[in-house]
Amino acid sequence: YKNEIKTLLVCVVEQFGLLPHVNVYGAQLSSEACRELGFSSNLLCSSCNLLGQFNLNQLDPFCRQCCHEEAQLETRKLYAGAVLEVSFVRSDKPKLFRGLQIKYVRGSDPVLKLLDDNGNIAEELSILKWNTDSVEEFLSEKLERL
Repeated sequence: YKNEIKTLLVCVVEQFGLLPHVNVYGAQLSSEACRELGFSSNLLCSSCNLLGQFNLNQLDPFCRQCCHEEAQLETRKLYAGAVLEVSFVRSDKPKLFRGLQIKYVRGSDPVLKLLDDNGNIAEELSILKWNTDSVEEFLSEKLERL
């Protein structure tokens, strides 16, 4: 199974000629570009270190441009706001957080967009497999409670 995935990824990369276009000098790809390449918006850079175990080193530049460094425990960044994109919400919990907007996007996978002080998207996270408690806990760490 692992070899099939490896072969598929290598074929996709080679088929579309992606490797020559990669700039590995600190450039970051957009979340959309990373998603199109098959990388999760929650990809941690430590995961990129595992590619070598599956002989997928040629994907490392993409991985590095799409990953996020693990958050340091001592740093806690509060965001000015967030947009939670969901198909529906069944509770009043969103009212507990300052700056949280709910955007209903029919048929969309749930996405959480964290906003900076200017209202620009600072981070975008796929929360497809998160349960309600996980979303609430994450928002408690990232937004001011009312």
